[in-house]
Amino acid sequence: MSRYLPALSRLAQALGLLLAVIVLNFLLIQLAPGDPVDVIVGEMGGASEEVIALMRADYGLDKPVLTQLAIYVGKVATGDFGYSYYFNQPVLTLILQRLPATILLVLSALSIAVLAGTLLGIFSARRPKGLLSHAVTIFSLAGYSAPVFWTGLMLLILFANVWPIFPVSGMTNIRGSGGPVGAVLDVAHHLVLPAVTLATIYIASYSRLARASMLEVLGADYIRTARAKGLSERRVVYGHALRNALIPVVTMVGLQFGQLFAGAVLVETVFNWPGLGRLAYESILRRDYPTLLAILFFSAVLVMVANELTDLAYRKIDPRIGGASRRRRRAKPQPKGASA
Repeated sequence: MSRYLPALSRLAQALGLLLAVIVLNFLLIQLAPGDPVDVIVGEMGGASEEVIALMRADYGLDKPVLTQLAIYVGKVATGDFGYSYYFNQPVLTLILQRLPATILLVLSALSIAVLAGTLLGIFSARRPKGLLSHAVTIFSLAGYSAPVFWTGLMLLILFANVWPIFPVSGMTNIRGSGGPVGAVLDVAHHLVLPAVTLATIYIASYSRLARASMLEVLGADYIRTARAKGLSERRVVYGHALRNALIPVVTMVGLQFGQLFAGAVLVETVFNWPGLGRLAYESILRRDYPTLLAILFFSAVLVMVANELTDLAYRKIDPRIGGASRRRRRAKPQPKGASA
């Protein structure tokens, strides 16, 4: 039973964190001016006070805030995220329709950023005073300082007018793609610009982090020992130094996963990508509270899952991280009187 206690403890912490996220998001949205009835009445061109009161009662907005919160928490506990005020369908259906597109965009951008940034950092660290190292530094500063929406707009203008080789809107071609393989290639073709836009700022971060980490590792005693044994530079860098240099990069991946979702809102809006970011933008404009709360909830769940995967990646990269705790659990106390 003791072996399951850490997992149960982490599960209890996750549930408590989700409850805090639900309560905090609900109260923050309640503090925002306006409500869905105001938006609906505005689109209708006006309505009488009686009609407005009936609409508020129908949506449950006439109850005290704490009562609304208790009702909402109880529904979420049963998997009921409510009904969209604007889209007129269950919120969970909307989320499940848009979630795959956002996950595809975020994972693609993350893969591009980690791979490109780490490789650039490694190459520049091998010759820290070379031309490539200076170019990576300049690119990192430029990429980190450019807002993601500005980068998206520049790429949109460039590939819409100058080099029209990539689609600049949507996720698929409305004329069809010709079979499963064609559909995959069509989505990949539409994915290039949004993924590169979202990845640009993080490529800059990972390249600087990988460069600094690799420079520190390459100066360690065990690296000098490996070189003294006559190992090739390629084996020293990729066989010995890279694994330890990747630990800060993996840490940054776990910390920035939530920021990727925040950036996805802007990128999906610029490129009309049909994901959760675009849905969140539309929900904010229409005061669609149930949809917005569900988006925030699922975003928190995905960030928590990403943190758990980061911990697993730690153990894969450096088994010593998880080995110490396992050895402590396996160690048995010595009987009284036993010699040390």
